[in-house]
Formats: sequence, C-alpha cells, structure tokens
Amino acid sequence: MNKPTDTLQREASNRPLILISNDDGYESKGIRALVDFVKPLGDIIVCAPEGPRSGFSCAFSAVDPLTLRRRDNMGDDVEVWSCSGTPVDCVKLAFNQFCLDKRMPDLIIGGINHGDNSTVNNHYSGTMGVAMEGCMKYIPSIAFSSCHYQPDADFEPLRPYVQEIVGRVLAEGLPKGICLNVNFPARQEFEGVRICRMTYGRWVNEVEKRPHPRGYNYYWVVGTYHNDEPDARDSDQWALNHGFVAITPTNMDVTAYEYMEHLREWDL
Repeated sequence: MNKPTDTLQREASNRPLILISNDDGYESKGIRALVDFVKPLGDIIVCAPEGPRSGFSCAFSAVDPLTLRRRDNMGDDVEVWSCSGTPVDCVKLAFNQFCLDKRMPDLIIGGINHGDNSTVNNHYSGTMGVAMEGCMKYIPSIAFSSCHYQPDADFEPLRPYVQEIVGRVLAEGLPKGICLNVNFPARQEFEGVRICRMTYGRWVNEVEKRPHPRGYNYYWVVGTYHNDEPDARDSDQWALNHGFVAITPTNMDVTAYEYMEHLREWDL
C-alpha cells in the first residue's frame, strides 16, 4: 500500500501523535466528537471499523484478510482510515502501515462509545479492546464511553473532561500495563469525577429464542444487566447512577496474585 504524503511527513511534527479507533464505526458521531475534542492536543490518525463492531473485545481477524480505505470525512487536518476488521485489527494495521519505522503514537484512544462500558461490559467492549491493545504495546491508552446509546447523542458536555484527561495522560503518561476506562452518565451536567473500581454484576436472560417463518428457531443475544452490589459507593456503576464521571484504572495483567499462594498449597 502506498502511504499518503502526510503519513510520511508525520515524523517531522513536534506535537504528540494520537491514534484513535472505536467499535461503532468511523462514521459514528462519537468518534467525530472525540477527534474534535482532542485536535488541539496533537496530531491525529483515525483507523476505525467500516461499521459497528460492538462486543468484539480484543478479538482480531486470524482467518479473514483485511482491507483499508482512506476516508476524508473529518477535515484535511485529520488522517482517517476505515478497516474491514475489528477494533483491535484497526490498531494493529495502523501500527504496521502508518507508524512502524516512522513515528509511534504517544497515546491511543478508543471511543467515544455510544453506550456504557463500565462493570463487566469492560470485558466485552471493543472500545476497551482498543485501549487494551495499546496497553499491550506499552503505549498510554484510554477508552471513553457515554451511557447515551442514541446515534445522535450530544457529546458536547464531555469536552472539558476528555480534554483534561487526555492532557494529563499526555503530560504524565500511565504506568506500564495500565489503561483508563472512562464512562460518562447519560446527562448534560455531571456531579464531578470519581475514581472507581469495576462493579460486580452480570447479564441475565441473555438469549431470546424466536420461531423463524421457515420452520426453525433463531436466537437473539439480548439480556438485562443485574448490579450485584448497588450500594457499593466505590464502584463505577454507583458513580454513573449518581451522575459522576467514572474513571476505572484497568490492568492488562489479569493474574489473581492473592490466590497464587493458595494454589501453591495444592503441592502439585
């Protein structure tokens, strides 16, 4: 693939390089808003899926070939590409095609997602998949999500918070193996910011069975979220339910260190 001139010249800039992706697709309002919010803070590359890829988590395309297409939907000062694969595919291709042996991103951002990615949604989220992929590459990474699910949601109230968080991470970095999961409640004004842990919760009634007119059954994966600790004031769901922006630092290392000693007592 021939790289565009602005890609080849990117290494000459003194501004931070920010790589942005999402799981709602490159045309979503959320990613457009995010680009607009962070443009004053650095140079931007967008590499996002061609269409919705919610629930893909850290999945990547191990069998199907991928395609990239240059887009011009965010202005001449923003380089935008769409990818036929998953959010993680987008990050991998951006690294390989636009950054490798040139200028590596100073920050990777997923979002702004149309929907809540707090609690166990963290594990399913393609938006978080973007941040985790960046984290696995030892690059500071953030996932931004809003509890507004509507395609035309108003993201403007998020602007000062996104800019402040991005600015702090660009200035200070993040510890190795840690990314940030940032969720905004569905409202126009926020009560403030809470640093939270992930809520213990689960999805129930997740499959809906329906008869097909041609004589067989088909299934919708749906479900209802159940908060197993609604009164836990240190959790992300409590923060969101009470109007706070929830920031949850998330580890790449999923080792249960506190259980290791018990396993050693098995004397295997």
